[in-house]
Amino acid sequence: MGALRKLFLTLAHHGRLVLIAGLLGGILFPGLAGAVRDVLPELVACMLGVAALRIGPSAARGSLADIHISLRLVAVYQLLLPAVLAGLFLALGWDGTLATAMVLMAAAPSISGSPNLTIMTGHDPAPALRLMIAGVALLPLTVAPVFVLWPIFGSLGAIALASGKLLLLIGCSSAVAFVIRKRFFPQPSVETLGVIDGVSALLMAVLVIGLMSALGPAITRTPGLVVLTLAAAFAINFSLQIAAYMLTGGRGHERSRVAWSIIAGNRNIALFLVALPAAITDPLLLFIGCYQIPMYLTPILMKPLYASHAETR
Repeated sequence: MGALRKLFLTLAHHGRLVLIAGLLGGILFPGLAGAVRDVLPELVACMLGVAALRIGPSAARGSLADIHISLRLVAVYQLLLPAVLAGLFLALGWDGTLATAMVLMAAAPSISGSPNLTIMTGHDPAPALRLMIAGVALLPLTVAPVFVLWPIFGSLGAIALASGKLLLLIGCSSAVAFVIRKRFFPQPSVETLGVIDGVSALLMAVLVIGLMSALGPAITRTPGLVVLTLAAAFAINFSLQIAAYMLTGGRGHERSRVAWSIIAGNRNIALFLVALPAAITDPLLLFIGCYQIPMYLTPILMKPLYASHAETR
């Protein structure tokens, strides 16, 4: 048991490198990526539970003011931003696969790993969890106008069903985690939190392997397209993070600023894989694979920006 605890503490200490290992594993071992892809829902459930376990019920609830802010951010992130992108792309006459992927990404709620990424940057993950829950709950409402502007996305009913399933998953995982924390360690030690962080890093690394299944083969078949798609994924992810960070500065939200910025650029586009027709989603798999790279490199590449007001975890 002591050896296992030491292992997880080591993984937590080197969490950023663990994520890179997951990225490389997904690219270099497509067979493994295919196997992991079959258990992605279970991995997401475990990751959500671990994040909730670390945060605890009190921090997850937050205040009424936090709820109001989360709702406003969801409106900006999931409604205003994709509508602006869709309008801009259509005005330019650009409605290809890459444009579709970026509009869909902007319309998606936060990735389930946003609290974990926030932890890896040394900041409070609770605002990320609250914003993730609000985003998933409101997705059926926020995505409807985007579908009107970009009608190829298909059935609103399917999106509502997928959103409902994810919301149920978040609720059940969090409830179980909160019961465990209250029963066994209501006031966890620093070492205990480190063990939880190590488990979180390992789960995220395994999860990304399954999301990279389309990228490995494409590198050898269409390298030029991979480079273009990867550049677009980096550009939209990091530009949104930087913009959110700059716009939320000096407004009395220093404890939440990094979490909100991480979510601005890191969205759960994979959610739509279970809700949209294969004719739409299959061409998007390359972007989804490329999008994992800036996502999982966020704790490393965005560290100089986010370290400017690092907190004690």
